This record gives sequence, C-alpha cells and structure tokens, in this order.
Amino acid sequence: MAQTGRRDFGPETTTDEVLEGIDLSGRTALVTGASGGLGAETARALASRGARVILAARDREKLDAVAESIRRATAAEVETVALELGSLAGIRAAAGRVLERHQALHVLVNNAGVMACPESRTEDGFELQFGVNHLGHFLLTGLLAPALLRGGSARIVCVSSRGHQQSPVRWDDLFFEKEPYDKWAAYGQSKTANVLHAVELERRLGGRGVHAFAVHPGVIPTDLSRHMEREDFEHIRRRSGGQLRLKTVAQGAATSVYAATAPELEGRGGVYLEDCHVAEVNDDPESREGVRSYALDPAAAARLWELSEELVGQRLPV
Repeated sequence: MAQTGRRDFGPETTTDEVLEGIDLSGRTALVTGASGGLGAETARALASRGARVILAARDREKLDAVAESIRRATAAEVETVALELGSLAGIRAAAGRVLERHQALHVLVNNAGVMACPESRTEDGFELQFGVNHLGHFLLTGLLAPALLRGGSARIVCVSSRGHQQSPVRWDDLFFEKEPYDKWAAYGQSKTANVLHAVELERRLGGRGVHAFAVHPGVIPTDLSRHMEREDFEHIRRRSGGQLRLKTVAQGAATSVYAATAPELEGRGGVYLEDCHVAEVNDDPESREGVRSYALDPAAAARLWELSEELVGQRLPV
C-alpha cells in the first residue's frame, strides 16, 4: 500500500482518510459502545473497507438501528451483541456469545465508557467509571484473547483520553472509600488504567502477534457528555488553556481506526496515540499534550493487571 500522505495525518483527519487504500476483507472487528457516537462511526468505517463488524452495547434498540444503517451503507456483514460493562456476569455472557459464533477475531475496539458521572457503583460494587471504563473492558478483553490470538495478526484498541492527566491510579483508594468522591479524578484514574491496560496487553500478547494501543480521540460532542453540566465544560476549557478544539465524530474516531489498521504501526504496540500519531511522553503539568509517564509505567501496568484479576475474580487466559 502506498504510504504517501499518511505522515500528514493530524487532528482533522477523518476515518475514511485513514482507511484509504486499506482492505479489511476477511477480518472481524468487535466495537464496544457501538450504539452511537464514536463507536458507531468506528464500526461503520471498518465495515466500509470490508470488515465483518460486531456491534456491542447495552441499548438494544439503538444498537439495532446502527446495525441496520451500516448494512444499508456497506456490503459488510454486521452482527450485534448485548453488552453491559457494569456487570461481570453480563460481560461473561456477551463474551460467550461472541466466542460461540467466531473462532477468531482480528480487531477489538474498547470504545465504550462513561465520563464525569455522579458517584455510583456497578452491579458488582465498583466505582462506576473505573468499573465500566477499565474493569469491564479488562474482563471482556481477557475472555476474548483466545479468539484474538487465533486471528494470527490482531489489534486491541483501548480508548483512553487526555483526561488521564487528571489522575494516576489511586492505589490506596480506588473507589473513593476514604476520600470524598471527585468525578474528574475518578474519570482520570479510569483513563490512566486504559493506557496501562494497553501496555500490559502488549507485553503479554505482542510477541504472539496481538498488539495493543491506547488512544486519545479528542473532544467530541457525543452522548458521553450526558452527565456534564455547564461548570464541567468550563473545567475542560480551563484545562485546555482556554482553547477547546472540538472534533467531528469522523475526526474523533479516526485515531481508533488508525490504531486498528495502520500498517505503519505494525509491531509498535503499547503506545499512546493522539491525532493519528504516536504521542510523546510529557510530564509538564502545564501542558495538555502527550501522555504522562505514569500511564506508560510497565511496573504499574503489571500491578494493575494483578489487581484487576483479583477484582473480577478470574485469572485470565492471557
């Protein structure tokens, strides 16, 4: 495939531009949070290049509507699976249904998430943002790992956020049981965990052909912001230095699609991507660019893996 122009990808690059010239025929991709927003666009884009797509989300009505719209727009095979990331039992059931239908997977995009929500707990008692954004995807990915390994050459995309800069993992108080709840610290911790998950996945699976990437999609007006109030948007604006650059959904999903398909990323897993390129490590507290070093720390990634297995109550076949 010709590489001309791919070095020029940036914040305005769209999913279709990322996929120009790429053939995904014969490959199967599962996208979580695919009932709208970035997940729906990620699935549509992959399907447009020939991939079979499995849409996973909790809202069956919205999921079916997205599936039908993709079928009308492409010639790809489209399936759906109900997935409740706030329930360990629900995740195990969804993974079981996927594995019954598919011997191999080639792309897993862990896109679903919640942001800055009021304090609440998952069905299993975990703080909601850590439970859904990290632990839910941790268990799902581990259960689907055998199918990804059978894919021969597969990729896992962990959708994180620049919000990871708001907090490392709070090892001594994961669920805010000792200190008052801070929804932004909770969100930041969960997004740091997403990056660390990719780092440890790469260590465990990279040598066997499955590569993992963390991505920052950008700021996109989607249903993810449903819990946010005016002061929350001001919080984001202040953290961005007053320059809040919004992306379209097609631009926001582009980095996930890039991570899932870019030939130039082959063998380069365990990194954090933004604006369709590998981000630099940046620990300047005044800067919002790049990735914090604590999110790429291999020791922290290994520690989080062990802790996550304890929390979900299962040793994963990875």
